Amino acid sequence: MTAQEKISFNSANPFSFKDIITDLEGQTPHEVHGFLRLPETTQEGPHPLIIGVAGSLDWAEQHFEYLEMYPGMIVLDVYRAFEKLAKDPRIDKDRVGITGWSLGGAVTLFSGWLPLKEKINTDLEFAAHLAFYPPCFIEPDLLTFTNAPMHILIGEVDNWTPAAACEELVPKMQMAGTNIDLTVYPDSHHSFDRRTPPEVMADGYSFTDCRLKMRPDGAVLMNFMNIPMTSPTLQKIGLFFCADRGPTLGGNPLSREAAFKFAKEFMGQHLLETKVEN
Repeated sequence: MTAQEKISFNSANPFSFKDIITDLEGQTPHEVHGFLRLPETTQEGPHPLIIGVAGSLDWAEQHFEYLEMYPGMIVLDVYRAFEKLAKDPRIDKDRVGITGWSLGGAVTLFSGWLPLKEKINTDLEFAAHLAFYPPCFIEPDLLTFTNAPMHILIGEVDNWTPAAACEELVPKMQMAGTNIDLTVYPDSHHSFDRRTPPEVMADGYSFTDCRLKMRPDGAVLMNFMNIPMTSPTLQKIGLFFCADRGPTLGGNPLSREAAFKFAKEFMGQHLLETKVEN
């Protein structure tokens, strides 16, 4: 890969999706940056691009390995980045995918949720969404998503962002017409694509028992209540009733290899003119 370029752009810092949907213009602007890496190739551009989004534990080694393989908080940030990069003559704006892990997986998934997207940008469309172990336990009342292909990769025994929630959500999205599919890797925890073995994070949160609803205005409601979690305090109260401590995260070599192969094929199929050869 060539040396990376720092790309700066203006975004904002909304607390929730609701702030974007109902008051985007009222959000305080601030500068955000990312890093652009272009492949060393003799082929002329414009090139496909993948926007990658880290999880809540920031970037890890395996995340960069995916990005090295690809030919290329945060939903607002990725669209603002997309808007800037779409003007770069080296980038093909019609072949831009998004991928993310954990929290970044949520960004990847919900960047295709139309009530949110249409408030941010109606001109640009991600060509593919590949979400690694996202929190599927937040279910929108309005299941209207992009027509672009979407896929979720998650571990069977993930007790941070439970696979069961994705197994419940994805069929509902499919019934609503979303082009989405799901792969669940057996005997695999959260961050199954790490090289390190599974370990318990004593201070981390387990959302196995959480199932939250999200209104069309982006407000997420507390379990079994109609109180929207529109502030950090309300969010803590809401999660207190369903979240537990001590999730496990760590790698499964077989699932890591399978996910890496799948990601290569998925992005190759949807971003390249011809499918990537193995």
